[in-house]
Amino acid sequence: MRSAAGATGPPLERSAVVIGARGLVGHYLVPLLLERGFAVQAISRQVGPSPKLDGRAGRPEAVHPGSLRWVSLDLATGTAGGYGTGGIEPARCLFHAAPLWLLPAFLPAAAEAAVERLVAFSSTSLFTKQLSASAAERHTARRLAEAETAIEGACRKHGIRWTMFRPTLIYGGGLDRNVSDIARFVRRFGFFPIAGEGRGQRQPVHAADLATAALAVLDNPATFDRTYEVPGGETITYSEMVSRIALGVGRRPRLLHLPLPLLRGSLGLARRLPGLGHVASEMADRMNDDLVFDATAARRDFGYDPRPFRFPGEPDAHPGP
Repeated sequence: MRSAAGATGPPLERSAVVIGARGLVGHYLVPLLLERGFAVQAISRQVGPSPKLDGRAGRPEAVHPGSLRWVSLDLATGTAGGYGTGGIEPARCLFHAAPLWLLPAFLPAAAEAAVERLVAFSSTSLFTKQLSASAAERHTARRLAEAETAIEGACRKHGIRWTMFRPTLIYGGGLDRNVSDIARFVRRFGFFPIAGEGRGQRQPVHAADLATAALAVLDNPATFDRTYEVPGGETITYSEMVSRIALGVGRRPRLLHLPLPLLRGSLGLARRLPGLGHVASEMADRMNDDLVFDATAARRDFGYDPRPFRFPGEPDAHPGP
């Protein structure tokens, strides 16, 4: 058996690199890997779990069967800095839970580090933002499509077996900029504006279910070199989603139904406020669009079984020790 750290080090077969370890999916994935005895190299621009999260991924290594090493690396610039810097040690598996377009440039280094297996997260935004009125959103869709193509080519070149996930609306842990933004707005103002009836269907998916799916495909040959849509376990309307979020933060659901042009203009103004630069008026356009994807292939190939939507739904949502 090969070893990732010499004759006495952890076996390469139980070693993994996690890119985006401080992010939403990484928060749930790292503890799962540690629980299963993996030697984990957690890559992020800053080391240690996000202060916004509960810190489970950063608990002392002694409480885990596996081991954890933080590596400070900015994939956007290729630079390292701060505590825990250094080269990537050999590892069999690579999990990429950061923006997908950062991955292609990293894959040659991953191949040099003996990576044989890749699980990466793309997004259904590749489809839902493809024809957006927003140039920025269309650019995001193009970057995702180009990254998927580049990753497939690089993996073929380097002999890496890959699986790619396209999740729908990810929530959980408080780091997402969709469900959690709605919760913060309702908590502060007691209502939420909706374009028209808000009948567009949604499939919110919990990040913990995505982390579980990443491990389910790891050693499953049926999933090699395949891409899967991974929606949440329930399809509900946008208005119903907002109502459940309101109830989750202890508020009576109060939906303010506005004409689309009025809400678009309001969102355009809101993006100028601190912390709301990611808000786009095009969000209003999609409130009545169905953004629904089919999980049949994922259920068939690796038993994908995501939970129904509930918010906050966090008390029992943390896998791992």
